[in-house]
Amino acid sequence: MKIDNFEIAKGNVFIIAELSANHGKDIEIAVETVRAAKRAGANAIKLQTYTADTITIDCDKDDFLIKGTIWDGQKLYDLYKEASLPWEWHQRLFETAIEEDLICFSSPFDKTAVDFLEQFNPPAYKIASLELTDIQLIEYTASKGKPMIMSTGIANEEDIQLAIDTCRAVGNNDIILLKTSSQYPAKIEDANLAMIPDMEKRFNVISGLSDHTMGELVPIVAATLGAKVIEKHFILNKSVGGPDASFSLDEKEFKDMVDAVRSSEKSLGKINYALSEKAKKSREFSRSLYVVKAIKTGEIITEENVKSIRPGYGLHPKYYKDIIGKRASCNIQKGERFKIEYL
Repeated sequence: MKIDNFEIAKGNVFIIAELSANHGKDIEIAVETVRAAKRAGANAIKLQTYTADTITIDCDKDDFLIKGTIWDGQKLYDLYKEASLPWEWHQRLFETAIEEDLICFSSPFDKTAVDFLEQFNPPAYKIASLELTDIQLIEYTASKGKPMIMSTGIANEEDIQLAIDTCRAVGNNDIILLKTSSQYPAKIEDANLAMIPDMEKRFNVISGLSDHTMGELVPIVAATLGAKVIEKHFILNKSVGGPDASFSLDEKEFKDMVDAVRSSEKSLGKINYALSEKAKKSREFSRSLYVVKAIKTGEIITEENVKSIRPGYGLHPKYYKDIIGKRASCNIQKGERFKIEYL
């Protein structure tokens, strides 16, 4: 599967910097954040496309007050009004991403957002975790024929399967599932990264991580478990403030994460039991059979005069039992590599 010019699951992890609400209601901050994401090593910048009115309603009833999160006491409407990215900024942000050779796409939160985003021909769409049960949104978005990246934070197995089936029903089989903890910030012990390889196998899709934990540990572990996509909230610097600032990485932190993920990728290597040239060189210091006490012609080979020691230039230790108890065919000096023809 390709997203723009990036081949998913063919080499490097696809690393997404999530702009989210980290724009300070200042388009210049948003533009510079896109540029900073490129400097930090991201493959893509992701926007969110909604307004307070497309995601909720302005209502003071208790149902619409936030409880149990870092935004306690706020109305949903007020939070989303503060956090939303003005739609008139999108064109400049997409253009900036093109200038930076950075992939740019967005999370639409309703059909009008999908229609709006289509003018930019985004190479993929992201369905946010809290929208995974919005089957009408998934169906409409998937019908555009772009790869679908879907977070699973609040979904059970049935929800996930329904979302996948909905994409496939409209002919869209380019599906990526991201393991997510829909907490802000999330605790490391709730990351449950074992789900990443299981989702790939269980649902026959590409899998990855959308991470809300603090720091870089969880993305690194996810990469070693086979995550092909990693998404992390990104902020130009913490002084920008805003609803998502506390669990977002700044440029230095994000670059440190990218570097660590890339290093973990290198450590994985590939399945190959053949020895590399470096391993062959190191093998010289392994054990082999050497004469450790001079042996005369006709003398019996014993554990006292032949041993398995370093270095590895002599006879393979697997022949040790075969030579013990045999007689030497010639005089052999101490320190010589033992050879079969000495028997």
